[in-house]
Amino acid sequence: MSVNTSWGLILALWGAGLGAAAQYGKISVIFDLLPAAYPDAGTALGFVVSLVGFVGIILGVVAGLVVARIGYRRALLWALWTGAAVSFAQALLPPLAGMLALRILEGASHLAIVVAAPTMIARLSAPAHRAFCLTLWGTFFGVAFALLAWLGRPLAINAGLPALFAAHGVYMAGFALLLGARLSALTGVDKPPPLSFRQILRDHGTIYRSPHLAAPAAGWLFYTFSFVSILTVLPPYLAPEMRGLIMGAMPLMSIAVSMTVGVLLLRYMSAVRVVELGFVLSALCMVWLWVAPGAAVACLALAGSMGLIQGASFAAVAQLNVKPADQAQANGAMAQMGNIGNTSGTPIMAAALAGMGYTALPLLAFIAFAAGLAVHLVLGSRRRGAMPAQ
Repeated sequence: MSVNTSWGLILALWGAGLGAAAQYGKISVIFDLLPAAYPDAGTALGFVVSLVGFVGIILGVVAGLVVARIGYRRALLWALWTGAAVSFAQALLPPLAGMLALRILEGASHLAIVVAAPTMIARLSAPAHRAFCLTLWGTFFGVAFALLAWLGRPLAINAGLPALFAAHGVYMAGFALLLGARLSALTGVDKPPPLSFRQILRDHGTIYRSPHLAAPAAGWLFYTFSFVSILTVLPPYLAPEMRGLIMGAMPLMSIAVSMTVGVLLLRYMSAVRVVELGFVLSALCMVWLWVAPGAAVACLALAGSMGLIQGASFAAVAQLNVKPADQAQANGAMAQMGNIGNTSGTPIMAAALAGMGYTALPLLAFIAFAAGLAVHLVLGSRRRGAMPAQ
């Protein structure tokens, strides 16, 4: 672990994370423009968005295992260069089958980045700054999506889809060059066992049985389930004159609270306790939204409460797991659970709304937040009854 924080490298790794988030977001912000490029694709266009998530569901934990074995620097640089090459190939607007194949490869690149980068951030941060640095990392999705909405979509509209893909390729290549020149391999890292199918199955069991390795991912499942689904289904229940303002402000409120109140709380509380507090406050906000449907202040309070979960969950990975290999496994599990939450949340919420109306939104979200709190309390009890992870 570092005695002094390498701030330049921390920011560069966070910048690489923005590129990884853009691997998702660049398609989301232009999804309505894709039919013009692929007029005969029909419903198959949905796979252009979802394939990256499916790769994460299937290979999330495997990514943590592979990255730990081949080396964090090597995995990160491979992922950045691969991401750049994929984006340049996408700029050619290949046939749909080729685009889908590229999205699968992009999903592997994305996983390697979101496993390797936070593991290296934890290693390069001094103990006094580690919580702040990992909370900063936790903002990468929100910041990237905001930048893509403000800059990426207008670029695609004015200059065409290839311009957006090419710009992303240049961005990824730039960070590959920057980090390749400045980033050194982590030293003092134990070599994991050789990779095999049997070892992968064994490591899956090890991760999800461990109250240290599994805890951040277990809570992250319920956070992602709620965050994405709420932002997707909430707009029709907001006053039309406030809808755009509230939906734009909620992700920013989440990031702002994460980087201010969340960082302050982490000075006095463990990361898991901050996550638990976030789940409690989020559940209370859902009661508020049940009593006062669409209340603007309640929506912003909910976003702020979820911001506590967002940043502290990444800080919990490093607090609960000391070894880089363990952190990589925990980050891989977070990627897997996050993709499951992102993928399942909106369809389940939409189906519940179709059957029950608005009441389903606060009820289902309250249950998810309560489940996130419960799973952390149960795993915390298991940790207190076991030896600490080394």
